[in-house]
Amino acid sequence: MKKFLSLLFLFLALNCSKSDTDDATLNLSDTDLELSDFIWKGLNQYYFWQEEVPNLDDSKTENSNEYAQFIQSNPNPESFFESLLFYEDRFSWIVDDYLELENSFQGIEASNGMEFSIFRQSQGSNDLVCWIKFVHEGSDAEAKGIQRGMLFTRVDSKPLDVDNYIDLLYGDNLNYTISLAEYVDGNYNLNGENVELVKEENFQKNPLHVQNVVNIGEHKIGYLMYNQFASSYNEALNEAFGVFRDQSITELVLDLRYNRGGSVSTCTYLASMITGQFSGEIFAQEVWNNKLMEYWQNNNEESLYNRFTNEIVDGGPINSLGLEQVYILTSSETASASELLINGLKPYINVFQIGEPTVGKNVGSITLYDYINNEGSKNPNHTYAMQPIVLRIANSEGVGDYTDGLSPNITLIENRSSPGMLGESSETLFASAIQQITGSSKIDYILDYYSMGPKIKSPSMILDQSVLVDKELFFIQL
Repeated sequence: MKKFLSLLFLFLALNCSKSDTDDATLNLSDTDLELSDFIWKGLNQYYFWQEEVPNLDDSKTENSNEYAQFIQSNPNPESFFESLLFYEDRFSWIVDDYLELENSFQGIEASNGMEFSIFRQSQGSNDLVCWIKFVHEGSDAEAKGIQRGMLFTRVDSKPLDVDNYIDLLYGDNLNYTISLAEYVDGNYNLNGENVELVKEENFQKNPLHVQNVVNIGEHKIGYLMYNQFASSYNEALNEAFGVFRDQSITELVLDLRYNRGGSVSTCTYLASMITGQFSGEIFAQEVWNNKLMEYWQNNNEESLYNRFTNEIVDGGPINSLGLEQVYILTSSETASASELLINGLKPYINVFQIGEPTVGKNVGSITLYDYINNEGSKNPNHTYAMQPIVLRIANSEGVGDYTDGLSPNITLIENRSSPGMLGESSETLFASAIQQITGSSKIDYILDYYSMGPKIKSPSMILDQSVLVDKELFFIQL
């Protein structure tokens, strides 16, 4: 069940506030120092590893002058934030525009609709090649004929390499031209085709990318490619399962290979749609830092548990399938809420995983804003927000240690040289699932992959790997 709980932590233990600090020393009218103050207090209160970071110890604010000197010596928000993170933390981040961040969690961002993976052209090479995974419906890329499986090695006539790919592909420019390539005899050769693509500033990405039902003998196999746990699409997701239920599917293949995470509540809804027979049982449980665990246990212990449910808050009854087994397709991009779904279902039903090992993100985050009063007003002087890790999440049996990723039952990489259409029975990963379901002795698919080197992580890949905890936490500075 989706939970919106407001915490009004007053930081009484700190015995420190803006009003009792020497403004001449601290000079909080300086926006950079305001930000440093917000960053420190937010991480001190909510950060999962707060006790492991000496500079986040509560004693830091016992002497207001020393605290003032400390944050004055760290005026840059990004570098100050990074300096306070625990060394094992791979996933916390800070942004300078929380409106853009909020939109991204609902699949709204500047995009030309082309989703791609970036690889080194060969092991050890600095030259890169982009492989197009899929194209969003209604996008500029779709209109201009970009399709799954295409390759490109240049942007605006510049060869992509490890030094320039972020600026060329993820910069502020809303348009660029890609140069398509072909893989021939171990080389990526330009084919002479150039395509100018234009990003729509607020393009809405539909996480329900492909839905299909394949009939093979007595099997009615439902397939859904689902690419983000976006709460704004809860009802659309439920409607998709209504279609599956109306068509009386016998098996479900859920394709999460490109799904990097999202909302815990949406994940819980999806688990309830797949099943339905476990309403009220624990799907997942949360562990926060010691000070917040004490708060939850004393004030609302039930909020630590995410339970299977039979209804969507403000959205009506859930269309449940009552399945006792589900087939889930994964890749090295599958992260966070996708991993939570797999791990949370395992104590209840058989989860058969096909593809690559997942990322290994068993922790969750919240968005922290610089609130300036108890009414939740945000500081008008800046638009910074933090997305720190605040909890570790486990299933009903307490199992949640999968930092090395969840290993598949069948290890398989999608066929990049002949990828096939997503949702069609001949596509590599889906074909493998069909083979498991039907028990057929052989399904023909080509396994002549491009000899690409290691995958390069893009900024969007890193930022999307977030379990979003569905609690609204007010950060109050007195």
